Amino acid sequence: MKFIEQKPAMVGTKVSPEANTILYWIFAVLFCLQMSFTAYAQLTLPQVATAFTHLGFPAYFRVELSWAKLLGVVLLLAPVPARLKEWAYAGFAINLASALIAHFSVGDGPEVWSWAAATGVIWAFSYFFWRRLRPAGRHESKSLKRSRTDPTPSCLRQPPDYVG
Repeated sequence: MKFIEQKPAMVGTKVSPEANTILYWIFAVLFCLQMSFTAYAQLTLPQVATAFTHLGFPAYFRVELSWAKLLGVVLLLAPVPARLKEWAYAGFAINLASALIAHFSVGDGPEVWSWAAATGVIWAFSYFFWRRLRPAGRHESKSLKRSRTDPTPSCLRQPPDYVG
């Protein structure tokens, strides 16, 4: 009797570019909706203002954070340079990590900090699929890539169409 070797379902599975794009937009929209909702709640709901006071933050920080979140949401959804999206993702990562630290430091239970943790998971998927959308090698600067392939200083290089 021959045994057929079976591989686990996810091993070697590649996601098509179309599926990657769809997954990115699903997670990006979910994340942006969550961030927009929290920004709106921080600006308008008195119980959220009370929660910020409970965490030890001043009232002005809640307003600044809300506007920064809304700006980050615009940057993630708009067709802007990748560097701006990268900064928006970094800002959101700092925001979510800081929220968890703040909740842990005052002894809040999982019913309070689990929202920040779940949003962090959505953030991670959105960022993961966004990075996969970018062409290979786009994360390095042009000068860094050139210096790895051509050790000649730029002032001594010949133009590409030079025949010599």
